[in-house]
Amino acid sequence: MSSIEDKFSKLGAEFAPGQEVRQNVDSLSVNIDKIPGTPVDFSHGDIDAHEPIPGTKDAFNQGVELGGAQAYTEYRGSLDIREDLAAKLTDFSGWRMEADKNLLITPGTQGALFLAMGALVSRGDKVAIVEPDYFANRKLVHFFDGELVPVQLNYFDTNKEAGLDLNELETAFKNGVKTFLFSNPNNPTGVIYSQDEIKKIAALAEKYGVSVIIDELYSRQLFDERDYAHLIADKNINSENVITIIGPSKTESLSGYRLGVAFGSRTIIERMEKLQAIVSLRASGYNQAVLKLWFNEPSGWMKNRIESHQAIRDDLVKVLNEADGFKVRPTEAGSYLFPEIPAIKVPLGDFVKALRVQAGVTVTPGTEFGPGFENSFRVNFSQNHQAAVDAMKRIIQVVEALRK
Repeated sequence: MSSIEDKFSKLGAEFAPGQEVRQNVDSLSVNIDKIPGTPVDFSHGDIDAHEPIPGTKDAFNQGVELGGAQAYTEYRGSLDIREDLAAKLTDFSGWRMEADKNLLITPGTQGALFLAMGALVSRGDKVAIVEPDYFANRKLVHFFDGELVPVQLNYFDTNKEAGLDLNELETAFKNGVKTFLFSNPNNPTGVIYSQDEIKKIAALAEKYGVSVIIDELYSRQLFDERDYAHLIADKNINSENVITIIGPSKTESLSGYRLGVAFGSRTIIERMEKLQAIVSLRASGYNQAVLKLWFNEPSGWMKNRIESHQAIRDDLVKVLNEADGFKVRPTEAGSYLFPEIPAIKVPLGDFVKALRVQAGVTVTPGTEFGPGFENSFRVNFSQNHQAAVDAMKRIIQVVEALRK
């Protein structure tokens, strides 16, 4: 296999969120009865069940009405919108940024991840990632010909606090890691890194001169009144080595507008802009107008959003805890659960296909988040409440039918 073929063979899309139609189910060998119920796609959030920020369509239309001035913004995005974002994100993160130096609007946070990695990673560079973590992280390392250095997140050992193995992280940094890419809250587990962990990560990155890309996409949707620490605001780290990625997506049900924001190091932002100029030119100009509503939701809107999702989380965790052999922790933030299932007699890929075909439930297999998670799957519980609970019960039925 050529090097280019090998590179793209590691970017498989069959089990990525929203790609279930690409799964080959013709040769499905799982022999179980169909389980009726409302189809639920747990691979992404349901924006019909949880509607976008009010006024979104009007804001988009206003962008359209502005015409060329909005359609052809600077590659970094409209200055007027960046100034608005800089003020809001400074308040949110506790780190002061300048609209013309430290901020870039991107086509979704996925676009920001690609640009940040492209700005920092060259062939052979060692890149630390967390396992489990966002499915695209390891694929981006492969694409840019970096060397993957996994660091373990404790999640399933409930006798220990959920969190990162910081000794393993320091060893990775000592052994030449140049960039550390991770999400906080963690995707797929919903674990939030404690203030102490963030301080130690910041200190280690500064000590060893490691650049950090931190994906904070779900940092607004925190449960159980938990605290959250923004890495870039930590006094132990030089912000010139940090890029923070965030955007209005699952939490605000604005995924379809494909909007992301990267902020931090002036030097890295400049590189990202140059790369964006040859990849997509800019984030969609008309869509950028929607960002004016972000962080400006009606009074009580975000509180209600969090409470409704926490209620769904609690019911799903209850169902899983009552099932025999399942392991799960309550999500601390975001809208994901990452259960571990008991041993079954078919491979995980076949189980996932059987769920979709025989039970009308789509999930993302745990192997998308690291090779060691053959007994896990991820669900996005931003769904209709009762439909989500019923779907989780069908998942348990399929597991019971397939247990060893």
